[in-house]
Amino acid sequence: MKRVYMMILVLIAIGCQNSPAKKDKPDVVILATGGTIAGAAASGTQSAYTSGAVTIDAMLKAVPGIEKLANIKGEQISNVGSQDMSFDIMLKVAKRCNQLLSGSNVDGIVITHGTDTMEETAYFLNLTVKSDKPVVMVGSMRPSTAVSADGPLNLYNAVAVAADPKAKGRGVLVVMNDQIHAAHSLTKTSTTSVQTFMSPLRGVVGVTAYGKDDWYNNPPWTHTSKSEFDISNVTKLPRVDIIFADADMEPDLIDASVKAGAKGIVIAGVGNGNMNKVSVDAAAAAVKQGVVVVRSSRVATGMVDRNVEVDDDKLGFIASDELNPQKSRILLSLALLKGDKPAQIQELFRTY
Repeated sequence: MKRVYMMILVLIAIGCQNSPAKKDKPDVVILATGGTIAGAAASGTQSAYTSGAVTIDAMLKAVPGIEKLANIKGEQISNVGSQDMSFDIMLKVAKRCNQLLSGSNVDGIVITHGTDTMEETAYFLNLTVKSDKPVVMVGSMRPSTAVSADGPLNLYNAVAVAADPKAKGRGVLVVMNDQIHAAHSLTKTSTTSVQTFMSPLRGVVGVTAYGKDDWYNNPPWTHTSKSEFDISNVTKLPRVDIIFADADMEPDLIDASVKAGAKGIVIAGVGNGNMNKVSVDAAAAAVKQGVVVVRSSRVATGMVDRNVEVDDDKLGFIASDELNPQKSRILLSLALLKGDKPAQIQELFRTY
């Protein structure tokens, strides 16, 4: 009997050794790219500052208690103002996210980023990250040295969202000023206000307050693990230009874009993605030369539908659906890696 009892104890001990230890906190990696959140100024009350002047280690030291939310590791991917964000950096970030999230030792990722082009990088990652685990972008409107800097609390909340199991499967998220936005929907609406990001058509995904999250909805578009876009072997994206439409616009810029080698053109059109007749003719000529033309809108809200005031079927244009010009450019750049058939690309704009 004693021998049987000893064997049972041995088997229990072996089972305990082989079973995975329960983690006390989620593991979150912060990828830093620069931006105002890493900015510094000579004083706390001046508007001028230098983006990307502070490292991720210094940013973390400015956020008391953040270590209680997760086991955090930081990596410096780049340190630029987001006006200098490039496809090269976006590709680097996306590939690093995929590498990290493929392992069991990372539960979520936070990416610090400037606000000027944050919506573009967020949407790019929404299409190219191959995981359901949380990927959360965060920035600030005031540099780290400013009076009432918004970066520390934004970063704290972003880590809380990345560590939240309820964030899983919602695509790439952006956390700013206590709100949680979906990459597809958000846009920057103010040059200076801390309440710069809004999702005017679909609303926020949730809110977060001092690390406590409240979720409202799940973004309906195809994204991340279900996306068909694969950038694992991509080193360069096709050139796509955005051309701003206005009253009495000249078609010269469309012609110049074609001559410069653009594979795609996005028109930031007036109203429902419109442009004057001479520009429609120039865009139609571009299509005949193999350039894909997408009609988006310079208007802040609303959809661009097919065949409303422009005969898209006849001219071979793409309607951008809900995507603004800058996000249309992101999607078109990736779509062109798969082909240039208008019908197929139009379906991508409805899906993503």
